[in-house]
Amino acid sequence: MKKYISIIIGVILVVASIALAILFIQSKEKKKPKHVKAEKVVSVEKVKNGDVPIVITASGSLNAKNKIELYSEVQGVLNQTNKEFKPGTYFKKGETLLSINSEELFQNLQSLRGNLLNASISMMADYKNEFPDEYEKWQNYLSEFDFNKTTDELPKVSSDKEKYFLSLRNIFTSYYNVKNLETRLEKYLIKAPFNGILTETFVTNGTLIRQGQKLGEFINPNVYELGISVNAKFIEFLKVGQKVSVTNLKNTKKWNGKVIRINGKVDLTSQTVKVFVLLKGDGLKEGIFLDASLKASSEKNAVEISRKLIVNNSEIFVVQDSTLQLKQITPVYFSEKSVVVKGLQDGTIILSKPVPGAYSGMKIKINSRK
Repeated sequence: MKKYISIIIGVILVVASIALAILFIQSKEKKKPKHVKAEKVVSVEKVKNGDVPIVITASGSLNAKNKIELYSEVQGVLNQTNKEFKPGTYFKKGETLLSINSEELFQNLQSLRGNLLNASISMMADYKNEFPDEYEKWQNYLSEFDFNKTTDELPKVSSDKEKYFLSLRNIFTSYYNVKNLETRLEKYLIKAPFNGILTETFVTNGTLIRQGQKLGEFINPNVYELGISVNAKFIEFLKVGQKVSVTNLKNTKKWNGKVIRINGKVDLTSQTVKVFVLLKGDGLKEGIFLDASLKASSEKNAVEISRKLIVNNSEIFVVQDSTLQLKQITPVYFSEKSVVVKGLQDGTIILSKPVPGAYSGMKIKINSRK
């Protein structure tokens, strides 16, 4: 009897163990959730083709149109003048920028003027006998001779005989020695060729100036040139006199300029041509960088979109039956932020903003909010 009871208990334990094992396995199993693809909400716009202006944008640095570098052609000590020779000092046209000590040269000039006067006076008696009709012009020349003024031109020679007469008495030699030194004396005084300011200076009062030494830089601060590099393929659309819109790099200031020169040579490396724009106005300074916009031409039956929407350089996502599809387009012109394209029909729905992870066939939902 005990034997049967043990067998029954054993069978019950085995069955119970199997039942518990089945319950345990079932509790471990997880229900697989159904994979529901979430529709991406996107912003779209409809294509409307038209004439799109091709606007060329380029940057460049500003340079004064009238600018000269000051160099010394003579040697001497720099004198003090009415205005300081320092950056930012303004000078009117004709005012003295620099004065180099020329006392020694001036004394030599006066000596040569004296030689010319003496030679002219000493020949007057013979001249009167030889050329009585021409005597008065020389008499007037000598009476007006001034040691403190630029020497006047010699009286006109009326004949070869008169020319030989004056030459034998060294009149011409004396005269040109004087004029040579007068020309040299002018180089000791540097005057402003136009209204402007000093932007650089390398010498101060009392400095010993040497021949060929750079002294400074002088500019007209009212008129500037902006040099920009334009792709050679657009040069045919540009012309002298064309209006140009110019802004600073932060786009907080704007000026209107015009094309004044177009280089006739294409840069071999960059395949660009240098275009020069004339600018005037407040806030312009030598050396600042500016952005220029030039209207080159208009592209018919095209549309302008963001560069971020372009895929593989020549495709764009369009919306068809709530899915994204790639469509081939023809880019015409790339600017920094946008691209002008052709090949899209009017009414075609395209993305207005790029969608991360977008792919052809992707299900989307159009954002109804404007």
